[in-house]
Amino acid sequence: MHVNLPDKLYYSIGEVAEAFNVNTSLIRFWEKEFDAIKPRKNAKGNRKFTKEDIKNLELIYHLVKERGFTLEGAKIHLKEEKSRKTLSNFEVIRKLENIKSTLINLKKEL
Repeated sequence: MHVNLPDKLYYSIGEVAEAFNVNTSLIRFWEKEFDAIKPRKNAKGNRKFTKEDIKNLELIYHLVKERGFTLEGAKIHLKEEKSRKTLSNFEVIRKLENIKSTLINLKKEL
C-alpha cells in the first residue's frame, strides 16, 4: 500500500487513518504495540505523526494487512536485521507503484 498524503511536517491521526483507510483506533493501537511509531503530541495531547512515522506505518500495514503477519511476527520482523532489507525492498516497491501510477495517468491523458 502506498499512502498519498500532502507534503507536510506533521499529520493528524485523522489524516493518517484516512490515508490508510482504517479507524483512528487502529492507528492508536499500532502506536502502543510498535516502538517504531512515536508521534509527537501537542499541548492538547493531539498526536502529530512525522514522515518517518508514516513510513513505519506503511511497513507495519504491509506486514500485517497485506502479508498476513501476526502482530508478534511483525514486531520480530521489524527488530531483525532482515527488516532493513525488507524496508529497502518495500521502498523499491513503493517507488515502482508511483511510477506505475504516473504511467497510468499519462496513458489516460493520451
